[in-house]
Amino acid sequence: MHTPPRVLTVAGSDSGGGAGIQADLKTMLALGTHGMSVLTAVTAQNSLGVQGAWELPVEAVTAQFRSVVDDIGVQAVKTGMLSSPELVETVAGLLADLDAPVVIDPVGVSKHGDSLLAATALDAVRTKLLPTATVATPNLDEVARLTGVQVREEADMRGAAAAILAHGPRWALIKGGHLASSEEAVDLLTDGDQEYWLRAPRHDNRHTHGTGCTLASAIAARLAHGDTVPEAVAAAKEYVTGAIAAGFRLGGGIGPVDHGWRLR
Repeated sequence: MHTPPRVLTVAGSDSGGGAGIQADLKTMLALGTHGMSVLTAVTAQNSLGVQGAWELPVEAVTAQFRSVVDDIGVQAVKTGMLSSPELVETVAGLLADLDAPVVIDPVGVSKHGDSLLAATALDAVRTKLLPTATVATPNLDEVARLTGVQVREEADMRGAAAAILAHGPRWALIKGGHLASSEEAVDLLTDGDQEYWLRAPRHDNRHTHGTGCTLASAIAARLAHGDTVPEAVAAAKEYVTGAIAAGFRLGGGIGPVDHGWRLR
């Protein structure tokens, strides 16, 4: 009997199913892993935005983590929405002694511009959470909030990566999807020595809810399969590009990427 690689997501719930825990688990299944979850928050969320968010107690987050890790075990972990300093510090402490690769997606705002990370939690992300990361995957807005570095053109991404790496992750993946000056969706992966530029065509599709969660989860899934970081990121980029191209309308606003696009 074959047991698939086990991947744990530590993130918030998206009731609309496009991002958060729901996107993570769909991605993990699509990429041949067994997804497990530690819920950090519940949101009332749909294609139009986030109507409400309720953080879970630190005790509940810790209990979920220990329950999964101590019995089932994990071969990779991905983090998403951690809204308060207390949650950030708690999760960072849980990850510190974990013998598995960790993908940190420092979620700041939703696709609709709703804040998902308190300003008071930024320092904890910098000093506690990022040092636990095998790979950190900030977008350009998150880079600016965490480091003050503004990326306006492709050449600025090197400085952004250096600023993120200064906080301790082994690799930084700077996501350039919001870079208006580029005709491609370009990302930079680097550990400070090795450098990989990942490029994909931009698809004319507004239904892109969940791209960040999906990419980070895909990286974690590939790491659980035994890929190196550059291999995992390249495979994840290919997967999320296809998911964006197949994104579909849902409700009256921004629809999700299609996590099952390879099955269609």
